[in-house]
Amino acid sequence: MEVYTTDNELFRVYLTYATLLVFKMFLLALYTVFIRITKKVFANREDYGYTYPEEKFKERQARADASKEKVERIRRCHLNDLENIPVFLIIGLLYLAINPPAHIAIWHYRVFVASRFFHMVAYLTPLPQPSRALSFVVGTGVTISMGVQILQSVAQF
Repeated sequence: MEVYTTDNELFRVYLTYATLLVFKMFLLALYTVFIRITKKVFANREDYGYTYPEEKFKERQARADASKEKVERIRRCHLNDLENIPVFLIIGLLYLAINPPAHIAIWHYRVFVASRFFHMVAYLTPLPQPSRALSFVVGTGVTISMGVQILQSVAQF
């Protein structure tokens, strides 16, 4: 049986979790835009000018500073996803090539996805540390675990 086809149950599981992660990243980007618009917290000076005349720029910017922390928190959460999820997607796809036991692979995928969703909740709520750090460590551990198994399976030292 081909590894990278929908005939392979494990590949379908990977596609499901990968799609959830990609949608999560996309929705965080949209949430950032939504908060920027509703709170009128723009990234660039010219964006203020589109909505407000230049003379009101400083007045509007001063009021927006109070809402800026929420936008920055969402943005940092999104950036963290961009640093971690693509690596998992690549390693997770390569992991299928070594034909791991299905239950182990599925648990790797589940734990990583759960850790990233919990990381988002911990970042946006915000929950006290070490909740966010622990979720990061769990997700990183999953990725490293799969990577080590790949290397053990194929490396010829």
